[in-house]
Amino acid sequence: MKKVTVVVLLLTISILFGETLLNPFGPALIPVVPIMDGKIPADVKIEIWKNPEEAVARIVSKEVDFAVLPVTVGANLYGKGIRIKLVGVHEWKVFYLVASDDATFDGWRSLRGQEVYTPHGRGQTVDVLLRYFLSKAGLTPDRDVKILYAPPQEIVALFKSGKVKYAALPEPFVSMCLDRGRVVLDFQKEWGKELGVPGRIPIAGLFVREGVDVEAVEKVEKTLVDSIKWMKENLDETVQLSSEKLGIPAGILKSSLERIEFEYVRVEECREEVATFLKKLNELYPEGLEKVPDEGFYWK
Repeated sequence: MKKVTVVVLLLTISILFGETLLNPFGPALIPVVPIMDGKIPADVKIEIWKNPEEAVARIVSKEVDFAVLPVTVGANLYGKGIRIKLVGVHEWKVFYLVASDDATFDGWRSLRGQEVYTPHGRGQTVDVLLRYFLSKAGLTPDRDVKILYAPPQEIVALFKSGKVKYAALPEPFVSMCLDRGRVVLDFQKEWGKELGVPGRIPIAGLFVREGVDVEAVEKVEKTLVDSIKWMKENLDETVQLSSEKLGIPAGILKSSLERIEFEYVRVEECREEVATFLKKLNELYPEGLEKVPDEGFYWK
């Protein structure tokens, strides 16, 4: 009898609280703010991860089924045997190279002998892209161009103090630097020119743990789509709500959204684009992506 009571209690909790989606702190929070603030009807709970390892640990332990992750991080995890699947991509533009007012930039080769700061660490999307483009320009990363890592807030502070001349950053940190510098390169446009494809990059998307049923996936996917739609239709309110959560002035966030693109695209509609992105990175910068995921990486 006691066992039955526990099962009923767990089912009740599941019905009441639905699915949990782990989402990163930072600009990727903006599309899920409508869910967090109850602006759309949904029984999906948003929890924040501050580093991918935290999200992975909770997925591997089956504590949660869904997470928003950078596509390169998801592909690397899949390559290490962690059974997750990409359901859709929703973040396509966010990375830019900024230079201080007293620095010159005339293409990648002009960075020879310079230092470029980038956030997070080795293997993150912007780090992989930076190393890829430097290599394509005939430069050896870490030898010809020193790549340094620091938290994005620290990079912004160093940039404003004049101690950093070049930084490869995501928005909204790009916008925070623009009173002391300028955007000199759009990584998305650069990628499009390089491959002859649209100027966007599959940066982050919705991942699910293998074995989760279709109904749950469709529910979380629809919730994310509805949230992005609400965000676009109510931009000023979303900016205000996001500003409070991120601790970033609303003006900076609104400026950053001029350079960020959030658009949910189901994996069946962008699979070739994702596969091309991952294949190219693996060919030209295998240290950043050791294996190209097979068919099992994509949700069907």
